[in-house]
This record gives sequence, structure tokens and C-alpha cells, in this order.
Amino acid sequence: MKLSTKGRYGLRALIDLALHCEEETVSISSIAARQKISEGYLEQLVARLKKAGLVSSTRGAQGGYRLARPAEEISVGDVLRALEGDLRAVECPGEEGGCQEADLCVTKYVWQRINESITKTVDEIRLDQLVEESRKTQERRQAFVCMAEKKGNSKRRKQEDGSADIS
Repeated sequence: MKLSTKGRYGLRALIDLALHCEEETVSISSIAARQKISEGYLEQLVARLKKAGLVSSTRGAQGGYRLARPAEEISVGDVLRALEGDLRAVECPGEEGGCQEADLCVTKYVWQRINESITKTVDEIRLDQLVEESRKTQERRQAFVCMAEKKGNSKRRKQEDGSADIS
């Protein structure tokens, strides 16, 4: 199974929305800017998410989008199915009775297990878990930037006072 940009961008947008909609609604333009996704494409994705009951909208000057349910009640599977449709990696014709060899086919068990594993995995991962991971990533990024700035400032001070290493 290969996810399209609908699934990948849509999941990123929903994580962004969950991160920023706690106090107020979030505009499409702000999500698009943070995630570097075109506003037009994002509007299409959000329309699908809204239709699936994952996102709600408010009109007006203070309008925008927010999650329709708490993040802990939304699975990655919910999001991907709303945007991608069926998540099966392999469609075995025997499942619909279209295969004459279905009763004798050994490989159908492989395809069933793969499909079950995908479904189980995406349904177990919740949006709130991804929001938490996103926050941790932002903290690590900020710490890294801080360390790099300190290192840069230390180098500049050494160069300014003439104590820089000469190799």
C-alpha cells in the first residue's frame, strides 16, 4: 500500500489543527503556511475530513476549523480512510467470490494478514499520540537551535577576544 499526498498531507494538517485549535479555531491559511501545503489542496482535504465528521468549521470573522471530536478519539485509520478510502494493500478476488481458486489458494492468507496488520496499526495510533510526539519533536528542535546558538556565540567571543584556535 502506498499512501498518496491526500493521506500524508491530510494527516499532517490534522495534527497541526489538533496542536493549534485548543483555544480558538484555526484558519486554512495558517495550517497551509506551517505545513507548506497549498491552500487550495488543503481546502479539498479539509472538506473530506469535515464530511467524515473529523473536523468542524465556524464561519465569520473568528471562523476557522477545529477537531469535531477529541484527539484521543480520532485514529490515524479514521483519517486515512476519510482521505484515501480502502486501506487494503492487496485486494484478493477470492474475498468477493470472484476467484475460482479461492478455496485452494494459500497466498490469500498472506494478503489477509497484511491487510489486518495495516488496519490494526492505523487504528491503534491516535491523534493525541501524534500531537504529543509533535510537541516532543518541537522541544528537541528548540533545544538543538539553542545549543547551536550558544556554540556560535562562544566561537564569536573567542574570535573577538583573539583566543580562537589556530589550526
